[in-house]
Amino acid sequence: MIRFGPSGIPLSCKGRTLRDGIEDVHNLGLTAMEVQLVRVNLNERFASDEDIGHTIREVPGELVVRVGRPTNGEMKFVSDFHTPIERGDVLHSLASGIAADYIELEELGTIARELDIELTLHAPYYMDFADVDGLASKSMDSAVWGGLLADALQARLVVMHLGRYGDLDRQLALERVKENLAAVRERYKAARLSPGVGVEASGLQEVVGGLEELLWLAKQIKGVVPVLNFAHIHAREGGILRRPEDFAGVFEKAEKASDGHYHSHFSGVEHEGGNEIRYTPIKKGDLRFEPLAECLLDRPYDVTMISSSPLLEHDAMYMR
Repeated sequence: MIRFGPSGIPLSCKGRTLRDGIEDVHNLGLTAMEVQLVRVNLNERFASDEDIGHTIREVPGELVVRVGRPTNGEMKFVSDFHTPIERGDVLHSLASGIAADYIELEELGTIARELDIELTLHAPYYMDFADVDGLASKSMDSAVWGGLLADALQARLVVMHLGRYGDLDRQLALERVKENLAAVRERYKAARLSPGVGVEASGLQEVVGGLEELLWLAKQIKGVVPVLNFAHIHAREGGILRRPEDFAGVFEKAEKASDGHYHSHFSGVEHEGGNEIRYTPIKKGDLRFEPLAECLLDRPYDVTMISSSPLLEHDAMYMR
């Protein structure tokens, strides 16, 4: 099966809530949507009497993503749906969430399933899994918090970038990324979160995310799959995706790592010297959709194709 949908709420959607976006995607005849978690700024407060004994999933009117608990003179943090809140806990919630609370997210996930829309969630775009800017811990937290939201939405994947190499040797940077991604997956497991982790191809030479790197990470860490951003692969490799067999080669390489389902992004792209400059509408630039369409018609691929184009749903409908 091949699904098409936009990266975020459709531009033509009159409302700007996630509920509006899901309904609009369905009305446009599309069957996928990648929810955007743009910011992870937090508010904090002490647990109230009404919170005690409940889990963060049951707290109304807030998306609580972390519980701080004073333990032996230190603050310990928990991010899961099964630890009851205790007196003296500090609750950390998203300052601007994608819904009012987890109850609403569950409702939206149910609506999406009833409308046959596959949801995924994109974590904040700036990540630092190699810790070159000292932000690996924050990036891991963002990945876990995205997992909480995605789990409530019944989303298939949490998609994320990996961050820069910085001054590190590339293999050392990749090893650091592996170590921190494995820790994220362990936190998903401990929190009983069902979504997989999707690592997205990068269109910049300075950022971890070449196709071979993604495949290596997926092989090393259970529950991690590559996200085939064709615009980024095309740009990073100097414009290699031109014929149907070029796209087929990418699918073939990623077949084992993708666990039977390919999650992908597509748009036009301007690029120079192995680096993406910007996304463009699909009909612009030297990355054409027609060879990919020919490739997709040649075999019964199971693919979700997210439009990252500036025209979002318009180009998703064009691809469909």
